[in-house]
Amino acid sequence: MTTTAPPGADAATGPASDRTGGPRRKGLGKGTRATKGPGLVFVLPFLLVFVLFLVWPIVHGFWLSFTDSSLSLRDTSFVGLDNYAEAFGDPDVWSSLGNTVVFTVISSVPLVLVALAMALLVHSGVAGQWAWRLAFFAPYLLPVTVVTMIWSWLYQPDLGLANQFLDRIGVGPVGWLSDESVAMWSIATLTVWWTVGFNFLLYLAALQSLPATYYEAAALDGAGAWRRLWSITLPQLRRTTALVAMLQVLASLKVFDQIYILTKGGPNGTTRPVLEYVYDVGFTGYRLGYASAISYLFFALVVVISLVQLRLFRQED
Repeated sequence: MTTTAPPGADAATGPASDRTGGPRRKGLGKGTRATKGPGLVFVLPFLLVFVLFLVWPIVHGFWLSFTDSSLSLRDTSFVGLDNYAEAFGDPDVWSSLGNTVVFTVISSVPLVLVALAMALLVHSGVAGQWAWRLAFFAPYLLPVTVVTMIWSWLYQPDLGLANQFLDRIGVGPVGWLSDESVAMWSIATLTVWWTVGFNFLLYLAALQSLPATYYEAAALDGAGAWRRLWSITLPQLRRTTALVAMLQVLASLKVFDQIYILTKGGPNGTTRPVLEYVYDVGFTGYRLGYASAISYLFFALVVVISLVQLRLFRQED
């Protein structure tokens, strides 16, 4: 009895196969290429927005930093590194940078420690947890204009609640936003109240993910609450603390809104950060090229600080 091979096969190899012995897949390359078309169509809108609003401003701003571009003049000329050299010798750049560093230090430390304390309080099982969570996180949802309006009334020298409280305990009024030695602390206090809710949320999520077996074993060994805190909770939160600290330092370095609305850098420039000085130079002094040079110098500083933080945290790990 004779048999005939099916179409596409021979007597020796049977079904159609490739050199590896498996079934031969026809049209695989065409199908792969065909799926690229719809994929590019879906990705293209994002790429256009990304290039238009991020890549192009970065490239164009970097080019402006080498020119004498101005809002008042249409003609620009290439000046090389003159803007960068002027920025290094500008005392206002250094003073505003010092103000930025001071604000970063006095705001970042409490924003980490207070957030941790708030998260520990809520995680301890205190009564009315939903109310505590709402009270701690709700200020973070407010826009900066609302926050500054509330605190401007609190800091008002004659009718403000802060000075009224000081008057009742026999302390004289304080120029919360007009005293050079107090203004930056006042803005840092506002910032802590406003933004601590985000760090609190990160810490609370980390606390809720800690294994309960550690605490059960410590309780069997007779460890008290403080011993469990220092030996279990805080070491387990090391990575979260590193993340919170890095994010907070970067956010504080970019401070602008609340200072500009409340004091506009006053009194006497003691609260003016770098970004406000860039704004004043670029949009009040009309020197876009010089403002761009300051911006990119500050950007380089932020990148260096970020890399140093990452390296330190990796060494700790």
